[in-house]
Amino acid sequence: MPDPQTLHPAEHRGLRELQAASRHLAGHWQRLAARLPGEPAEVLERGAAIARELVSELRGRAAAYGVEVFPAAQLVGARGAGLRGAGDVLLERNQAMRAAVLDASHVAVLLGYLSEIAEGRGDATLAAWEREWRERVEKLERAARAAAIRLGAAPDAAIEPAEPSTLGRAGHAVAVGVGSLGEAIDGSALGRMARRRRFSGEG
Repeated sequence: MPDPQTLHPAEHRGLRELQAASRHLAGHWQRLAARLPGEPAEVLERGAAIARELVSELRGRAAAYGVEVFPAAQLVGARGAGLRGAGDVLLERNQAMRAAVLDASHVAVLLGYLSEIAEGRGDATLAAWEREWRERVEKLERAARAAAIRLGAAPDAAIEPAEPSTLGRAGHAVAVGVGSLGEAIDGSALGRMARRRRFSGEG
């Protein structure tokens, strides 16, 4: 069994954060997959399964070093996923999918960061595991990014609300209304005056 004392304090925090971020990814992507049709749903479903696999493996890896990631980190991750899921109610399909890409990016960067720490203290086994998972999550991130970009090929569908329920459509209508108000202000005399003041001040 690895010596718990060999872990850097940053790894203790990082492994707990990784557990929370991975659970967040799994929960958020699973819920979003049920809301988006076609390729995005397929990518999100696959990604949620991969994230659950990472969560399962990570718990065992952390425990070998005496780091307990349950229940605190899991509760944080579940709460974060819930908040993000609630936020999807206000988003268009393209916005929700683009935001989901950031979930995978967060996990991939964190895995890379942790592997650098493990490598620096000579723990080749843990570093290799973290690098392998970083590659898997980066591959997932690329697939999600490509799916998000391809939504632009059908812009009418891309701007449909991410949440198809009555609540989702109501939230989307509010978001669109706020955006329209902003456009109206930008095009008004007040907006033009504000821009002139800003530019003259910068000059």
